[in-house]
Amino acid sequence: MGMWDSFLNWLRSLFFKQEMELSLIGLQNAGKTSFVNAISTGGYSEDMIPTVGFNMRKVTKGNVTIKLWDLGGQQRFRTMWERYCRGVSAIICVVDAADRDSIPIARSELHELLIKPSLTGIPLLVLGNKIDKSEAISKQAVVEQMGLEHIKDREVCCYMISCKDSINIDVVMDWLIKYSRRAPPSS
Repeated sequence: MGMWDSFLNWLRSLFFKQEMELSLIGLQNAGKTSFVNAISTGGYSEDMIPTVGFNMRKVTKGNVTIKLWDLGGQQRFRTMWERYCRGVSAIICVVDAADRDSIPIARSELHELLIKPSLTGIPLLVLGNKIDKSEAISKQAVVEQMGLEHIKDREVCCYMISCKDSINIDVVMDWLIKYSRRAPPSS
């Protein structure tokens, strides 16, 4: 039966290619670029330089092509977030779960972004990153401190990950493929 399922999946992949466009938001040093590297190459580097403005990378996983907008998290770049989140399949908010002082700022920036009418209904995935560190808070604490239970106009999910140790990266990919909106056709 396993061989037959594999054959059917291969056959489906020939005809049913899926494209996604995702925007990664979050404060500086939360791990957005590390997440991009984790899903694209499986690699991790301690020596990451901050993203200035944005980076775009395309990643293919099976029959899914993902266009990732990695948006700078410094305060001067946060005003650009809305522009790059319009019409995407999902918004991914990366939070440094080991930096307790940054979470109230991340919450404020996220909620300020999500009130924009152009972003209504776009699924939100919050990733509590850096769970490999002893000072990382729990998933429940991330949900509460980020005010995720108050977000009602879209699908919302939270996973705890470690880009450094590749923890839960596969689970995140499964969620994205299942819940993200289909990307609009390119114009």
